[in-house]
Amino acid sequence: MSLSSKQRSKLKALAANIQPVGQVGKEGIGENMLKSFSDCLDARELIKVSILENAEGDPKQLGHELAERLGAECVIVIGRKAVIYRRSPRKNFEHIQLD
Repeated sequence: MSLSSKQRSKLKALAANIQPVGQVGKEGIGENMLKSFSDCLDARELIKVSILENAEGDPKQLGHELAERLGAECVIVIGRKAVIYRRSPRKNFEHIQLD
């Protein structure tokens, strides 16, 4: 699913006040990290991740790679923070309304 600019804008606004749930460092994107971020996405749908100075590669590229490996959307990468969105599969959950 690709986000429209309106949806992206709404998610960016929602992400403005959230704290990063984790960080990508020199070890890159590991399986444990993916599991942890995936659990966070199931619980919240929208997460922010810090990309450390010592991470291998460009923050934008790492943000998009992380989102791809999580089956999610990279909403935006600002500086060294990536905002990632994935609709939660949980039932009885208050989903973020994108329309």
